[in-house]
Amino acid sequence: MKNPARITQMDVARLAGVSQATVSAALAGGRDVVAAETMERIDAAIAELGYRPNRFAQALRTQRSMTIACVVPDLANPFYPSLFLGAQAVAEAADFDVVAVNSGGQRAREMAVVQAACEGRYDGVVGVFFSLGARDFTGMVEAGVPLVRIEASRKRGGPLAIDDLYVDNYAAARSLVEGLIAQGHRRIAMVAGRGGPETVRVMGYRRALEAAGVEAQIWEDSDFSDEGGRRAARRFVAAGARATAVFAANDLMAIGVMQELAAAGLNVPRDISVVGFDDIHAAGLVTPGLTTVSLHQDKMGRRAAEMLLERITGKASGPARIEECAYHLRERGSTGPARQDVND
Repeated sequence: MKNPARITQMDVARLAGVSQATVSAALAGGRDVVAAETMERIDAAIAELGYRPNRFAQALRTQRSMTIACVVPDLANPFYPSLFLGAQAVAEAADFDVVAVNSGGQRAREMAVVQAACEGRYDGVVGVFFSLGARDFTGMVEAGVPLVRIEASRKRGGPLAIDDLYVDNYAAARSLVEGLIAQGHRRIAMVAGRGGPETVRVMGYRRALEAAGVEAQIWEDSDFSDEGGRRAARRFVAAGARATAVFAANDLMAIGVMQELAAAGLNVPRDISVVGFDDIHAAGLVTPGLTTVSLHQDKMGRRAAEMLLERITGKASGPARIEECAYHLRERGSTGPARQDVND
């Protein structure tokens, strides 16, 4: 058998009993115009021969880099690798490589990706941008490089063909806090960071408390990690704050809060309930399990990549598209009824 690297589209065509042009069309994303039975024969021939497309030749032929950039603010946060892997699975199935860019939420790093896309290094960009607004992408989009942003709230749309995929973080946070109120909690603290999706999550927290006539108490830290949660909880405990529940703006901070409360001799959830946001894998591993909001980040990554490829291949065109993704509340053991002696 030939070396897989030397197997050509013509070899695949001969085995499948079709023309080389048909194989080329199928591999270029023309599955919608190739008959299903023909596509099955092509797929079988590819599998039998171990055919691997020549990426350099593809790039020359299509004038594409066959590479997509996926921008995330913090690869150390378990939320983002899941999102990236979802996007990668879809992109690689379409023969595109995916480059992960860890921006740290910094404007300079985010703008570097935009510049690289303008220079032809990426055929499309998908990701979470903390520092750039729609105007910053004007040159890139006008140069024909599509963009899909993953957002924490619905955007208004605009003249640029920038597609947005979002989860309503405000509604999710409000629902989570309303669940605590329904359990009898009237003293609910929030541990939050600064910037990013935290803003709309804080807003959801505030509105839920306002509707119930309950006063807000927010403890901030600049770090969105478990250490940031521990620091905020340490200040919370040292100040003698009275609360029966804590809402942390993400799961890492919530886990840090739980650790610090345990160090202070408080039992979760008997003495105080804790909830988080994101439903990272660790949320189900801590003891007790963390009640949180699941955003289905893998599905978000997959859909974002699908939207991007639709633009790249010409299946989608025209004005900006805005799609909402579902969320759901995942109840675990870190919440329970409020201690009435604290609320009194």
